[in-house]
Amino acid sequence: MLITISRQYGAGGSHVAQRVADLLGWRVVDNELVERVAAEAGLAPEDVARREERVPGFVQRLAQALVAGTPEAGPGPAIAVPLSSLAEPDLVRVTERVVAQIAAEGRVVLVGRAAAAVLASERQAIHVRVVASREHRIRVAAERLALSPEEAARITDDTDKNRARYHRDYYKREWADPVSYDMTLNTETLGLDGAARVIADAASAKWGLDG
Repeated sequence: MLITISRQYGAGGSHVAQRVADLLGWRVVDNELVERVAAEAGLAPEDVARREERVPGFVQRLAQALVAGTPEAGPGPAIAVPLSSLAEPDLVRVTERVVAQIAAEGRVVLVGRAAAAVLASERQAIHVRVVASREHRIRVAAERLALSPEEAARITDDTDKNRARYHRDYYKREWADPVSYDMTLNTETLGLDGAARVIADAASAKWGLDG
């Protein structure tokens, strides 16, 4: 049993996921996915703390460490692999394996990382997409990150474009296609708690859970 949360930037997907996990008594895996693999690969704590995957230096160091821990993803140990030779598909394959490992543990709410695509054939899953209007998400991003509306808009649009590209390039899926999900919830209208309750209720109905 697992739930995946795909989210537009600024729609509050991580917050919804935590609320769902609290309601069900499950655990949520968000940044832990990166931290868990990074820890196994021996990255320094300060690198693990840099959770923003759009920072090129962090992605490169993480990719190099992951390749070192998974020989099938690339040749030789990390020290022998030039950063320039680490293609994004290598990191994608490693991420897929980690997502599958976490999913196998069960009773987890898994955020992002194209988990809905990776686990599309998993029958014991509920795939959710969390959305909100662009204006709302820009406002949330500006407040949360203390940015100007213009900069918040740029980050919001760039992040969503990259997520859409990732799904198209590696899974031949349209990220925004509602058919790829079991439900699409608008946190601007439902609120974070409201969206979480809808998801928890769906899980309870599907699996006969208490609460």
